[in-house]
Amino acid sequence: MRILVLTFLLLNFSLQAQNLQAYQLYNADGEKVSFAEMTASLAEADVVLFGELHNNPICHWLQFEITQSLHQQDSNMVLGAEMFEADNQEPLNLYLQDSIDSKGLDSLARLWNNYKTDYKGLVDFAKGHQLPFIATNIPRPYARQVFKQGLESLDTLSDSVKNWIAPLPIDYDGELPGYKAMLEMMGGHGGENLPKAQAIKDATMAHFIVLNLPEDGIFIHYNGDYHSKDFEGISWYLNQYAEDLKIMTISTQVQDNVNELDSANGGHADFTLLIDGQVTSSY
Repeated sequence: MRILVLTFLLLNFSLQAQNLQAYQLYNADGEKVSFAEMTASLAEADVVLFGELHNNPICHWLQFEITQSLHQQDSNMVLGAEMFEADNQEPLNLYLQDSIDSKGLDSLARLWNNYKTDYKGLVDFAKGHQLPFIATNIPRPYARQVFKQGLESLDTLSDSVKNWIAPLPIDYDGELPGYKAMLEMMGGHGGENLPKAQAIKDATMAHFIVLNLPEDGIFIHYNGDYHSKDFEGISWYLNQYAEDLKIMTISTQVQDNVNELDSANGGHADFTLLIDGQVTSSY
């Protein structure tokens, strides 16, 4: 018996010493906050932009948990995502209305390869609670067209196609740090059209968010971190399209020790989701 008790105490001490922690939340001042503290703040926003790392399971788990928590606080909610393109709104609506099943959605819409593991839960949450889910992104052929031919090339599109894109011409500020950094990161490859292709995505997502804002409710949007990091991208365009919106952002960062936020990883958003670098990527 004494040996069993000693073994238990040693095992318990060992587990406490490891103190394994997959993530930590921080506010804009670099202070640790709890999940409850963060969601209480997010609940006051008109728009929440969750900047994710597409292949990180902690991101996707917390997206669902945050969505569920905010819905418990305010059921007047709209969801939307970069991962759905605007011309796929109709099949997405059919699925939400139970007119087609998962197989039908997969046939009619362009779903990301990780849809079933990472985004289906959010869509099904919307379906189960009768919430709108908005396909906010520009259809990829037209983003690719901007990359190859510039923003001006969109003027030649038909009116029906333009319904899937932010109103033209969009404002574009090539001096925004995020767009400048994109050019520098690529070493000039892709030319000036590279950040413009990013901008038309940001503008289109912001456009469809504003178009579908719930009255006295909250719009939660899931997008790659780069699209809302440093309060730029989608956030910048939201401010162009609608004054006095209360926008709150979450930026996802990765480092080896989540208990102390490196200065380089802080201050990019209202809240930082800091994830342990040992967490396995999903793809």
